[in-house]
Amino acid sequence: MSRISHIELDDANLPAPTPEIEQERKVAMFDLMEENTFRLPAREGREVPGGPYRVGLSIRDKRLVFTITTEAEAPAAEFHLSLSPFRQVVKDYWAICESYFDAVKNMPPSQIETIDMARRGIHNEGARILEERLEGKADIDEGTARRLFTLICVLHFGS
Repeated sequence: MSRISHIELDDANLPAPTPEIEQERKVAMFDLMEENTFRLPAREGREVPGGPYRVGLSIRDKRLVFTITTEAEAPAAEFHLSLSPFRQVVKDYWAICESYFDAVKNMPPSQIETIDMARRGIHNEGARILEERLEGKADIDEGTARRLFTLICVLHFGS
């Protein structure tokens, strides 16, 4: 099966998340486990272990690290991505999320909807960047990219 069966965020050295960020994390992880597509393509003629996969996400030395193992926890792949392409979109995403969280408390539904549309647009851009950065390393669908981008934002927020 080409999917993620378990995801773990290495947030041990990060500050405690706000309640809103913790909620974003929980929803993304739940949705990711409910539905995702994740496949490791064959590279350089090497055999790639099939899924489902266990995925660890961490930030090390200012790089986003994906550690992929099989269900039996045998190493399958590890790749490191520069955080530079994500910096601005993560910053924009948290800024619009903050506006959205405030709007939900104080504004009428029409204004909340406008902010939410902008939030989805930025979220889609982050997912697109992630898909590009993973090209040749892992094949993911748009929904998986969106959920993983949310988790990257959670990690990036504390780093």
